[in-house]
Amino acid sequence: MTVNLAESPLSWLYARGFLSDRQLLAGETLRADYTAAVMEPRVTMRWDAVPSGRSLRGAPEGLKPCERMVAAKARFDAAMAVVGPDHADIAWRVVCAGEAITVAERALSWPVRSGRLVLKIALDRLADFYRLPH
Repeated sequence: MTVNLAESPLSWLYARGFLSDRQLLAGETLRADYTAAVMEPRVTMRWDAVPSGRSLRGAPEGLKPCERMVAAKARFDAAMAVVGPDHADIAWRVVCAGEAITVAERALSWPVRSGRLVLKIALDRLADFYRLPH
């Protein structure tokens, strides 16, 4: 059996028909907020590009990197609060940490295939939070 290690557990579930387009987009949006908030551990230093400069009035364009991180962290925290404590653990494990659904179920001492159902509920709540179209 060939395994694509670059494939996330979320995209694996989607490719096999277990998730809808809306649920996948909700999970990817949560992962984007998690990544933008720089909540995962870093291995090396940051190699971001130096800011390109200022506009004609001298004001910086858009948010500064630290402001983007704070905004992403606030969105992530609000999204996880909407998901609720009963569903947040499986959502974080599968979407953000990239754990396989079976590994997450074992770690949480849940019955087999129950994690998929709880994850779908969490992703539906996330989709509502991010106001994704049906």
